[in-house]
Amino acid sequence: MELKKVLLILSMLAVTLTAQAQVNADSLRSVWNDQSNPDSSRLNAVNDLTFKYFLQELSQSDSTLFYGQKMLDLATEKGLKKHQANALHNLAFAMVYKNNFDECLKLNLRSLALREEIGDKKGIGRSLSNIGFVYRMTDENIMSLKYYERSLKNFEEIGDTVLIMHVLNSMATAHNNIGNYSKAIEFVKRSSIIAEDFGNDKSLAETLTHLARMYLTIGDIPKATVYAERANEVAARSNIDNLYVSSILVLADLAVAQGNFDQAFASYQQVLLIAEESNNQIWKPYAYQGMASTYQKKGDYDNALKFFKLCNELRESVSSEGSARANALQLGTIYKLKKDGKNAVKWCEKALSLSQNKDALQSEASACECLYEAYKLLNNGTKALEFHERFLVLNDSLQKEEVDKQLQQMEFAKVMLADSIAKAEEARLIEEAHAEEVHKKNQTRNILAGGGLLALLVAGGFYSRWRYMRKSRDTISKEKDRSDNLLLNILPADIAAELKEKGKAEARDFEMVSILFTDFKRFTETSEKLSAQELVAEINICFEAFDKICEKYNIEKIKTIGDAYMAAGGLPVPSEDSVKNTVLAALEMQEFMDSKSEDRSPKAEDTASDFGSRSSGLGHRLFEMRVGIHTGPVVAGIVGVKKFQYDIWGDTVNTASRIESVGEVGKVNISQSTYDLLKNDSQFTFEPRGKIEAKGKGEIEMWFVSKSV
Repeated sequence: MELKKVLLILSMLAVTLTAQAQVNADSLRSVWNDQSNPDSSRLNAVNDLTFKYFLQELSQSDSTLFYGQKMLDLATEKGLKKHQANALHNLAFAMVYKNNFDECLKLNLRSLALREEIGDKKGIGRSLSNIGFVYRMTDENIMSLKYYERSLKNFEEIGDTVLIMHVLNSMATAHNNIGNYSKAIEFVKRSSIIAEDFGNDKSLAETLTHLARMYLTIGDIPKATVYAERANEVAARSNIDNLYVSSILVLADLAVAQGNFDQAFASYQQVLLIAEESNNQIWKPYAYQGMASTYQKKGDYDNALKFFKLCNELRESVSSEGSARANALQLGTIYKLKKDGKNAVKWCEKALSLSQNKDALQSEASACECLYEAYKLLNNGTKALEFHERFLVLNDSLQKEEVDKQLQQMEFAKVMLADSIAKAEEARLIEEAHAEEVHKKNQTRNILAGGGLLALLVAGGFYSRWRYMRKSRDTISKEKDRSDNLLLNILPADIAAELKEKGKAEARDFEMVSILFTDFKRFTETSEKLSAQELVAEINICFEAFDKICEKYNIEKIKTIGDAYMAAGGLPVPSEDSVKNTVLAALEMQEFMDSKSEDRSPKAEDTASDFGSRSSGLGHRLFEMRVGIHTGPVVAGIVGVKKFQYDIWGDTVNTASRIESVGEVGKVNISQSTYDLLKNDSQFTFEPRGKIEAKGKGEIEMWFVSKSV
């Protein structure tokens, strides 16, 4: 049986009774066959027996169907709807094994109807998730996501964290299928947060590894590395070999992507050692294939052939068709690079013979392309032309698949918009109904009020004077509050209080203040491509977000200078956490800019063409930002008499500005003094930069800081 099919079935099984114990099939048969046992006991036994066959003996799908049907017949006869639903659920699994997704869908829909009838919320969630799985496997990803959304809502209502994580990961796969990588990453991150919150190391290692693979796929090596290293750390403490090996293989792939071939070889050797120590042959082919691919990238074709052949021998022994197909194609490619046309034809033809199904269209196209080039080496023009034409036809089909994927993305966006409009319309109707009800109540109240109006006129004269005095006091109070709020918007609260009390505020010395500067890269270039209104709107969005972040971390905004933003932690009231809070604020500012960029462009492309069209407003990434932080003494006080402002001075301010100017886009650059105050804080990870030349300051020791994963 293909490894892919096994993984698909296990994926579906993850939303079933995940805590099923290892059972004795003969014992379960005995309970089932003894008709003196209660019906519920017999049905539970046959349910477990079905899972026994399905989980441990995947080749026994006919037995699964046999016992599943027996279970359905008895449950139907006795009117036990929960057991009927479970039987249909089990029969659906057998249909997956037989690749009969139409029947699988029908069985799951029948199971869902029964579970909704009896109000089995967990069962409803499972059925919805399984229906989503079927649609996903038949490339109807939009329908798949609709059912996953409903399933997720059910599991969230009952608080089942294991099933919530499973559905989030399934939704990530569906988004990945339609090329919506940012959404896929979002859902896997949500799953990893749940796993970490509940101390589930197994799920956490799996999701971190998944994130590392996703970031590697889209070429974000730094983020992929962070998640891969974290996955390796968690997997090591979980003491589960499979998880640990998976994380090592991701680290090896990252090393290859960065050209660190020696490091990659060391990782593959580590996998081989684990396979030997645990007597587990499954991981050896992955290590051999990785070593072969690395040798191929180095141009060492002899060693590449050696390890591909080792990989091929092992994969043939475990009957993994997809892996054997990939390995045959790689062997053919190596022989082609060695100009050995005869062997290239042999292995590429084998790859082609293993690619005759819908799921292997890309492999079939690659095999035809390889055969075209191999026959050219053998000067066989007729055969070369035959396979070249086949390749062109297959390549057209692949391009059509890509177009279909893009159409799915557009359709998904359309569906989401329609859902949003429907929800907005529903809210509007509710609001209108509420307004109508309030209007009727007001009419009734007005009629009653009219009857008492005459009596009120008598007392009106006495009341009007009192009300006038009260209104005057309220007006004075409101104006005072307004002026106070305006003052607090300009000055820190302590300084404002001193100014109101004394009529002035003295400048003060502060020994430990963290100065934060931000600056947008290529601001002048960008501003030339936007209207004044667009430019101001874009900057305002960013600075409003920064203001909220500063308020969250109790950081004092000092001022903005064009596209630069300046803030300080530790004044006017010093705090033990001011340095840490300033760095956290800076990291959150960068996260805001990253999320803003992702919202504008899923692929996060930052090219000059981004500004080519803005007929509908701001369409793509506009600003990338540097952030710098330095900690030291400053002087702070009020500048001027008219249009005064709170400002700070000193060498610390100038140094912080230089730290920002030599930083890098998307990162937070800090000085040695800031690093010394935070280096023992496990919440942060530091990357040394060494001594960097800063204008007017000479060489300064600097560090990049990020949140620990």
